[in-house]
Amino acid sequence: MAVQNGKDLLIKVDQTGEEDFVTLAGLRATRLSFNAQTVDVTSLESTGGWRELLAGAGVKAAAISGSGVFRDANTDARARQIFFDAEMPQFQVVIPSFGTVQGAFQITSIDYVGTYNGEATFDLSLASAGALTFTAL
Repeated sequence: MAVQNGKDLLIKVDQTGEEDFVTLAGLRATRLSFNAQTVDVTSLESTGGWRELLAGAGVKAAAISGSGVFRDANTDARARQIFFDAEMPQFQVVIPSFGTVQGAFQITSIDYVGTYNGEATFDLSLASAGALTFTAL
């Protein structure tokens, strides 16, 4: 994969429940993390005392985070409503020249920050709420 522009990593949210995805407005930095818990099955019989893990076990999860400038756009209102209604709509993360990750996510935090001599910003965190799909480009 060739070098990509960071601004092309997009977080999109379904606006209508019918896979009508729009980019969350004002984001300047985004991150997608995948995690998997391990299940340790090490015993006294483990070769050389090395840890052994159970294949295919454990919980998989993904987290999305982003930060940007507050714009009070339709997508800002949608994110707030998702949080307050505890919805878990479909989100997409578009990874340039790689593909798209899609699935249900819950917004776990929204932070609004303002400084005396600066712009109003926000931080957003999301946690996966089910199986994810990956579509390669």
